[in-house]
Amino acid sequence: MTNIQNTKPKYDLEERTFNFAKDVRIFIKTLPKSMANFEDGKQVIKSSGSAGANYREANEALSKKDFVMRIKISRKEAKESEYWLRLILETNHLHNEDEAKKLIQEANELKKIFSSIVEKSK
Repeated sequence: MTNIQNTKPKYDLEERTFNFAKDVRIFIKTLPKSMANFEDGKQVIKSSGSAGANYREANEALSKKDFVMRIKISRKEAKESEYWLRLILETNHLHNEDEAKKLIQEANELKKIFSSIVEKSK
């Protein structure tokens, strides 16, 4: 008798949100030095980290209401991250434009995942 193992990859949203925040920080370090990039960079660093931090808090929620609230905050922060990344992309001539687009896509996907979690939690 053969043992069939699950070939589906393990999905870890805590790790995914951590990697998103980490990748944003690495990307911000590559931006041209300007006052706008400094301010926009600070904003996206905060929002990208907050999306993952609030998701982790949701996993430790004391009630369903607390869980849903923190997931909604994570969704809001992912949406905000997408905004700042798009603003950075559209106001700079970046040598790593593809990286910015990947980060925008990841922020959008995280936003959709959090929206799905909220809907399923009703």
